[in-house]
Amino acid sequence: MSKPTPISGFPEWTPAQRMIEQFVLDRIRATFELYGCAPLETRSVEPLDQLLRKGETSKEVYLLRRLQADADGPAGDDALGLHFDLTVPFARYVLENAGKLQFPFRRYQIQKVWRGERPQEGRYREFLQADIDIVDRDTLPAHYEAEMPLVIGDALRSLPIPPVRIQVNNRKICEGFYRGIGLTDTEAALRAVDKLDKIGPAGVTELLASTAGASDAQAKAVLSLAEISAPDASFADAVRGLGVSDPLLDEGVAELAAVVETAAAHAPGLCVADLRIARGLDYYTGTVYETQMVGYERFGSICSGGRYDNLASSGNVRFPGVGISIGVTRLLGLLFGAEALSVSRSVPTCVLVAVTAEEDRAASDAVAAALRSRGVPTEVSPSAAKFGKQIRYAERRGIPYVWFPGADGDEVKDIRSGDQVAASAGEWMPPRADLKPLVGPAGTGA
Repeated sequence: MSKPTPISGFPEWTPAQRMIEQFVLDRIRATFELYGCAPLETRSVEPLDQLLRKGETSKEVYLLRRLQADADGPAGDDALGLHFDLTVPFARYVLENAGKLQFPFRRYQIQKVWRGERPQEGRYREFLQADIDIVDRDTLPAHYEAEMPLVIGDALRSLPIPPVRIQVNNRKICEGFYRGIGLTDTEAALRAVDKLDKIGPAGVTELLASTAGASDAQAKAVLSLAEISAPDASFADAVRGLGVSDPLLDEGVAELAAVVETAAAHAPGLCVADLRIARGLDYYTGTVYETQMVGYERFGSICSGGRYDNLASSGNVRFPGVGISIGVTRLLGLLFGAEALSVSRSVPTCVLVAVTAEEDRAASDAVAAALRSRGVPTEVSPSAAKFGKQIRYAERRGIPYVWFPGADGDEVKDIRSGDQVAASAGEWMPPRADLKPLVGPAGTGA
């Protein structure tokens, strides 16, 4: 077999990086469960008409089909796509299982998603997301929108990563403001503002004119709103200072103020009201979130989401919700690229049991079994080489302890310090810090 060519946009981590990823997932999962969210996993594919129902995503969807069509196969196989996020499949799941769920329904979901983007640093075509959503039947109180940043703030603070800042806005502010200045195609205006960081004010002005029919004065007003940012509820005064009046605008200002004030009470500095945040997907109707890591702002958001009222509905019954998603692969890809994270060893193994002779391997296996039964990750030496060679094998793999079975009693050696003591496999335990690999910022000795 010739050397394979890597496929860009489909990351494959090293074992050490994978251990860091699993550590991160465990911390995120634990935080989600602390907030009462139940785990959920949905299928990888959805009907295309559902995937394309909201937002400008058709160019990003991967189709799923067999190489050879089967006329007698299941109908509809040629109209399936891989999900590009976890919100659309979650909405479908709620509709299909509403009779079995207790509302408000709190769930978290950690799965791969696929998106046909141009691969670049921090952006992939296959990546892992960690979502949390809360949905209710018919109505969803606005206080849940204030809860989302608290969950994400706690989850990300539990990780050995740089501090994060959650930028929040409310679609009602934007839509109400646009109506107040006479723009009727508010969705087109929102999509234009969402591109502000990419194309700049001049580009947004042109886009507002061509897609939303905005005059120069209206475009200037839109950009003035987008420039407002504050770490507290003082943003509301800046909005009122623009002299635009609309009931929806007032409602959005009140809701966003509650989000910012709640976050400030929980974790000062976590949230900032930033009225340029729009989010490109059309299904958002209230608060929207984007999250940046300090020092990595140029790469954009690593965690985003928002309030949606109309994504899931059946007849006269609606299931409004609010959710936020951590781009786990994006987050880790940026940190791996900067060599900003490390793990104390590249294998889970804590103890290597030496083999004195091949005919005595059963005794080493018995020691390993006893240690494993007590939760100590253990492997047995691959060969009965000289002890020095077995120790070097452990050193290369980062295994901190080597166990020496003996006829007159066993001994265990910490090969980092050289300390060697008598030990019993039924009683000995390593220090807690050595039991599992430690993950931390690079240079901390983790």
